[in-house]
Amino acid sequence: MTDTRDRIMLLLTAICAALLTFSLYKIFLVLPDEANQGAIYRIVYVHVPAIFTGFTGFFVALGASAAYLITGKLKYDAFAAAVTEVALAFATIVLATGMIWGRIIWGIWWAWDARLTTMLVCWLIYAGYLMLRRAIEEPTQRARLSAVVSIFGCVDILIVWKSIEWWRTQHPAPVLSVRDGGGMGPGMEAPIYWNWLAFMCLAVILVMVRTRQERMAGEIDSLRRMAHSY
Repeated sequence: MTDTRDRIMLLLTAICAALLTFSLYKIFLVLPDEANQGAIYRIVYVHVPAIFTGFTGFFVALGASAAYLITGKLKYDAFAAAVTEVALAFATIVLATGMIWGRIIWGIWWAWDARLTTMLVCWLIYAGYLMLRRAIEEPTQRARLSAVVSIFGCVDILIVWKSIEWWRTQHPAPVLSVRDGGGMGPGMEAPIYWNWLAFMCLAVILVMVRTRQERMAGEIDSLRRMAHSY
């Protein structure tokens, strides 16, 4: 099992590296500057795939949390924790790249724009999820409360996604043509999806590593409880 997992991780690493190399070549050496924003628009090729990856992870964690609540099996809680931690890392990239873009375009690092504010709230919810897990030692209680926070966080994700439609503040309209009001020039949209695929490969690798660590932590907790019972 370990050998198979390692082979999968090596394969995903190779795919991720190839996709990122191809995407970076397209982004920096092929695509022209955007007419209104100039070179800074290229940050969208990190910003958008990162938010797609982060949100995908949060919803996967939601599914795992629901599976724990239904079955009571801690392996689902461990998987949800691993996925949430990785997804939060990508959500941090989203906030960081958004601030860099805002500094160049708006002239300030942070504006209390509806999209930015709701994304910050989302980040705080999932950061609180990880803090909660560190604060509670009893596995069952920790898993149950973590699942509740995961469900609550996914509700906020829907608010983040719709925020620029519900409140027209500073954040620009959607850039992707799949949503109303968006659209990019010919050939400029594809690298977003290639980078998303690369980020997803990276996320899977990190989740596999963190899941193994969570499983080992669970085994240590079991041994500790057995030792305390004697």
